[in-house]
Amino acid sequence: MDLLTQLSKTSTKPFEKIVRVFITIAAFAAIFISVAIVFTLSTEAINFFQDPEVTLKEYFTATRWTPTFQNPVYGVIPLISSTLYIAFIACLISFPFGLFSAIYLSEFASRRTRKVIKPVLEVLAGVPTVVFGYFALNWITPNIVQRFIPGTEVFNAISAGIAVGIMIIPTIASISDDALNAVPNSLRFGSMALGATKRITSLKIMFPAALSGIIASFILGFSRAIGETMIVTIAGGQYPELNLDPRSAMYTITSSIVNVSLGDTPHGTTAYNALFALGITLFVMTFILNIFSDYIARKYRKEYE
Repeated sequence: MDLLTQLSKTSTKPFEKIVRVFITIAAFAAIFISVAIVFTLSTEAINFFQDPEVTLKEYFTATRWTPTFQNPVYGVIPLISSTLYIAFIACLISFPFGLFSAIYLSEFASRRTRKVIKPVLEVLAGVPTVVFGYFALNWITPNIVQRFIPGTEVFNAISAGIAVGIMIIPTIASISDDALNAVPNSLRFGSMALGATKRITSLKIMFPAALSGIIASFILGFSRAIGETMIVTIAGGQYPELNLDPRSAMYTITSSIVNVSLGDTPHGTTAYNALFALGITLFVMTFILNIFSDYIARKYRKEYE
């Protein structure tokens, strides 16, 4: 038996070395790509801020963003506020629906029901975002938003936020469902053995035990909403000034990047370099959210034997 074990280890040793090399290469490739992205964005962003037409004060305080106008103004405040505004509306839709879907699938649904609903959520996650954009523009706006909220424009933040919220429901539901299923069954069975109902067990026992994973899913969904491009470009409109009315058009960071990059902006101009300034701004926002997500996950993580 010892001889067979030794021969088995000897025969698999070269294969293990090859696998280890590939894994190491993949790990360093991910790090290299991340560093390359940051370096590229930072280099072009520095060129943008070194331009005499741009000042840091204007970039962080001006309430207009018009890089392609005759008298350009480079104020990122309206873009950031619109991005966060639409992301907040999306979270109002996706957080409750995603969480309750996860609780239902994990605690209440039968195996047959789970086998039907789970693939449907996965299919919803695979729908192209451009489809959600036109769905928001041609159906959500005229049939829901304009019908119940008078004064809503064709391009508006509410429709864009609803569509983005629908898009990220599968992400939140899937991660929250995995977090709930990772909780040991001993907690579930112990609660029910003491006479607790499924509702009490789900909300008082399972939810707090899976809180770190659920919060991580919320932050990941919020990051996904911030970085969404096509939905907000199609349904959100292009209003490059500070605006807090969700019934009107708004101009997000990703929308600005798309519209300027698709135009006739010459390479090396201030307007062209502004794309990279917006890119590094968006990167910093999502990076902060990822750090916060990791902090929350570590703080509320519970380990079970």
